[in-house]
Amino acid sequence: MTKLPRAILLSAALVGAPAMAAETPSELTVMSFNIWGGGANEEKDVSETAAVIRAAGADIIGIQETKPEPDVCDADDCVPTGSSVARQLAEALGFHYYEQAKTNPALWANAILSRYPIGKPTDNDLGAEIDVNGRKVYAFNIHLTDFPYQPYQLLGIDYGPAPFLKTAEEAVAAAAKARGPALDLLMKDMKQAEGADAVFLFGDLNEPSYRDWTDAAVKAGHQPMAVKYPSALRIEQQAGMTDLLRAAYPDEVAKPAFTWTPTSEPTDKDDHHDRIDYVFGRSAKLETLSVSVVGERSPQADIVVTPWPSDHRAVVAKVRF
Repeated sequence: MTKLPRAILLSAALVGAPAMAAETPSELTVMSFNIWGGGANEEKDVSETAAVIRAAGADIIGIQETKPEPDVCDADDCVPTGSSVARQLAEALGFHYYEQAKTNPALWANAILSRYPIGKPTDNDLGAEIDVNGRKVYAFNIHLTDFPYQPYQLLGIDYGPAPFLKTAEEAVAAAAKARGPALDLLMKDMKQAEGADAVFLFGDLNEPSYRDWTDAAVKAGHQPMAVKYPSALRIEQQAGMTDLLRAAYPDEVAKPAFTWTPTSEPTDKDDHHDRIDYVFGRSAKLETLSVSVVGERSPQADIVVTPWPSDHRAVVAKVRF
């Protein structure tokens, strides 16, 4: 074997280093968390919300409801008011943050928090580029309208001037009409993430998943009927995203993972518990390592945090790409 000069060996090693680094997978812990009016409506200190994020070990978080609800908040008229707590949260965690300040049907006081530097936002403010150790990651974060709310309409629960519904077909049509315009904006913005190393979508969709309202869930007593709700389905099919919780727990009966709501009992006739908070992901080689519901008590939550500051449970996923 011919012995190469040391300079040539060093040069070869340097040339090979970027290729080797490119093959090294990245791991991230990503989270969606509706923080209930920034905690202000229930006089919760920002430190309680920060404690939840620390307990989850999240690197990138999509926050919904960074601002308080107004004094008068009707089902069909509830504009966020006051100051956002996004900056305070970021400072408490030592994170970067981006305030999604535009007004459109896909946002209700949203912000993105990140351990990594946040770059340029998308056109409709629904997402932003994040530099994760040299890899291009996009984080999208949405909060869709809660009115009309089809589970309540189907169950005869009064919520604003919405008519009651009788069939799955009526519920699908009502959901598509309510949230379709917001998802149109999302699909436009997500085109800007093409070619990224990984894409994540966080959101309070205010709509259950078609993966949860199934015949099996009906037989188990979790849902009143099977409904092929359109919003999560569209996100999966049109945007090519994976529902990370259902990737980890495909059995909707064994793991209902209700995120709405810790503020009432499952037997409450004036409410209905459901999974309306999501983390979606997309990458060429995306592995879902673990997914947890974060909340106030077990068995409803996999990660328990006391005191619990929100009227939603959070969802956190650890992934490799």
